[in-house]
Amino acid sequence: MFDRTGQLPDKNLLSAILALLAFGWIMSFSASLGHFGSYSYFFKQTIFITLGLSLGYTALKVPLYFYKNNSKLLFIITLIFLALVFLPEPIGRKINGSTRWINFVFFKFQPSEMMKLVMILFMAGFLVRQEKDLRKPYMGFAKTIVIIGLSSVLLLLEPDIGATFIISATAFAMLLAAGVYLKQLFVVGSIVAGVFTVVLFQIPNRVERLMSFWQTDLWLNDSERVYQTKQALIGIARGDWFGTGIGGGIQKYSKLPEPHTDMIFSVIGEETGVIGMMFVLFAFGYIILKGYKIAKDALKNGKKYSSYVAFGICTWLGMQFSVNVAMNIGLIPPKGFTLPLISYGGSSMIFVLISLAILLRIDMESRCTNKKKKQYV
Repeated sequence: MFDRTGQLPDKNLLSAILALLAFGWIMSFSASLGHFGSYSYFFKQTIFITLGLSLGYTALKVPLYFYKNNSKLLFIITLIFLALVFLPEPIGRKINGSTRWINFVFFKFQPSEMMKLVMILFMAGFLVRQEKDLRKPYMGFAKTIVIIGLSSVLLLLEPDIGATFIISATAFAMLLAAGVYLKQLFVVGSIVAGVFTVVLFQIPNRVERLMSFWQTDLWLNDSERVYQTKQALIGIARGDWFGTGIGGGIQKYSKLPEPHTDMIFSVIGEETGVIGMMFVLFAFGYIILKGYKIAKDALKNGKKYSSYVAFGICTWLGMQFSVNVAMNIGLIPPKGFTLPLISYGGSSMIFVLISLAILLRIDMESRCTNKKKKQYV
């Protein structure tokens, strides 16, 4: 299964990933220390990063054909994990009304984070296998609906609307990249959007939250539902250009909810200012643009599976990053989206690092010698 390409990972891309990871490690430490007043979250995050880097190093050694050959099995295993969260404790774990975790005693595993990557690996293989069917009116798209629907139903039952949106949107973006007819894509997208809307309106507090957020001027709105956004913006405003210094923020202590996860970009703005926020934006932007170039180069070399995987990973991470930043600066209501490579979190951090390692692997294979070309997808 393991194999050498004769190539080293792209130094610039690897440096950008590690620099952002190190910066996020420091900022999550600052945010969690202020919010919880202990070092426990810092030690846990250190373990998560170490585990993620170890698994990422392993993924860097695994050729892409392994994922292609085993994508179906990985998809089935992940669906089983998504179903296991509904078992009673001590297996399933319910927090704040949501059932999203499997209790591994020392670690609470969130299968939805695994599905974000596995859906990309499976969908890429599906696109390669079903290239002809995807251009027929019904066959390929019927299968597509089943694939996306299986995971979406389980995620909506948790409920985890955010993960459902990211996974479904990434899958549809991959369909578009594969050259699917726009008419067909519009039909399937409309069906999924309709189901998503019906489910959304079945949860009254979600609708109320959206309406409350956009109904009136943010600062004139006294609703508790915009409290988190107000506190995030106050923190960013306090930071100005150069910030209050790492550890010098005050919003994280009691006013800003979830400063170490969903709202960590606000903490970055308060403690490192516009300079720190721009560093995050440019570093992540470089990673995503470089990733899309890797996808393009893989396609030129005839590696369709690798190209689709790289495209899917960049689309997923780009969307999640954009949504997190948007909710921190008040463009959209707060939602449970972590900031990749920066926010505190075990499952999220581990699978983001594995995904980026796969991206580096795709680039290495694209640059490999011709004599090993047959071994790769």
